Amino acid sequence: MGSGIAQAAAQAGFPVILYELHAPTLEKAKLSIQQSLSLLVSKAKLSGQQSETIFSAIHFTSLISDCKADIFIEAIIEKAEAKIGLFNQLAALNATDAVFASNTSSLSIASIAAGVPHPERVCGMHFFNPATIMKLVEVIRTEQTDQATIDQVLQLCHAMGKTAVVCKDAPGFIVNRVARPFYIEALRLLEEGAADISSIDAVMEAAGFRMGPFKLMDLIGNDVNYAVSCSVYEQLDRPGRLKPSPIQESLVKNGALGRKTKKGYYPYE
Repeated sequence: MGSGIAQAAAQAGFPVILYELHAPTLEKAKLSIQQSLSLLVSKAKLSGQQSETIFSAIHFTSLISDCKADIFIEAIIEKAEAKIGLFNQLAALNATDAVFASNTSSLSIASIAAGVPHPERVCGMHFFNPATIMKLVEVIRTEQTDQATIDQVLQLCHAMGKTAVVCKDAPGFIVNRVARPFYIEALRLLEEGAADISSIDAVMEAAGFRMGPFKLMDLIGNDVNYAVSCSVYEQLDRPGRLKPSPIQESLVKNGALGRKTKKGYYPYE
């Protein structure tokens, strides 16, 4: 997701710093962006020169000291303490009006902001996968987020060609709150033996969905999807209708995360 956001921003003409502490992961992000741009060139959606210009606009670094910017969008592990720690490091290096946006899928933005020196500059900026293609961005505000922060993030979304929807900080925000039953009821059908994976996906696609629930969970990543289900479930005081599935829990424990591990509900080459 981080590399996709970086590419989307660079394609919009912004200079981008892509920070990743783990060197192999940084190289993987670089390769992913190169491959994505090459694909766009092969489809005649970009010229070779445009691809080179976009790639050269991204500075890849594993040095936190290189991270000087007006807006930061984090897309790291779904743990509030890790996000707070990163934002505090960045705040110490940057101007007091820098904006800190979290791409979290379901963590409370208010809880993250509470650990940052200037909570009025913290908001959510939730992209959808793949970030280079999907237009929607949920912009999440807390009671402490000031309007200048929201305005700046909305301007960025517009410049990136995204459709921004502002919502209040709430469990799952809008999309992940509404989508939970789509995934969980599909998993319930599987648990009960009512239908198999491919049949459920085929029926939902025939009904008009672009992708069935199991294909979509594999695309998102079962670790991410399961973490969101658990987060929303806990934040809403454990309603039975939203109880996470043991099937997905087992897949996560066994490393079958979907497309990124070549195995999930389906095998991938």
